[in-house]
Amino acid sequence: MNQEEGVNQLPPPFSCPAEGAVRNNARGFSLIELLIVVAIILIIAAIAIPNLLKSRMAANESAAVANLKTMTTGLATYNSLYATCGYPDSLTRLGPGTPPTAAAANLLDSVMANDTFVKQGYTYTYVLLAGTGDCSGTPGFDYEMEAKPLVQNKTGIRGFFVDSSNLIRYDPDGDADISSPTV
Repeated sequence: MNQEEGVNQLPPPFSCPAEGAVRNNARGFSLIELLIVVAIILIIAAIAIPNLLKSRMAANESAAVANLKTMTTGLATYNSLYATCGYPDSLTRLGPGTPPTAAAANLLDSVMANDTFVKQGYTYTYVLLAGTGDCSGTPGFDYEMEAKPLVQNKTGIRGFFVDSSNLIRYDPDGDADISSPTV
């Protein structure tokens, strides 16, 4: 057998198409391989999703404390600028205004300048406790603000409270008050 004759002769699995047995070299994924990949993805998701939710709740809680600090700073500034009014009867008085006046002091954005509003998974409420705070009667001298999770254990765990002492307090059950520990 010479060298030229051996080139055209292939072993049986690779025989020519005329003889009927052609090996298909096109490969795909088997069902088992696909199921293993899906199982791995599900395991990674089961680990990652709870951590993502905890991170989101922690971010919402941090934002709630920061928002309360912003509002207490605005209230203290308002009380200082408009001493005859004291603390306002409504947070709308701290809202946008040009030029700033006692009715629109331009100290808070339009979302926060409401007595009750929802922001970043928390519901905020403001109440003036003492005085009229309307610049025509007794100056307002005591207030309370609360930040409660919109959905307990989903958008946040702890609730927050602040009054005219400007100490932010928290409660792990979501309903903080004057007797709760400080942050």
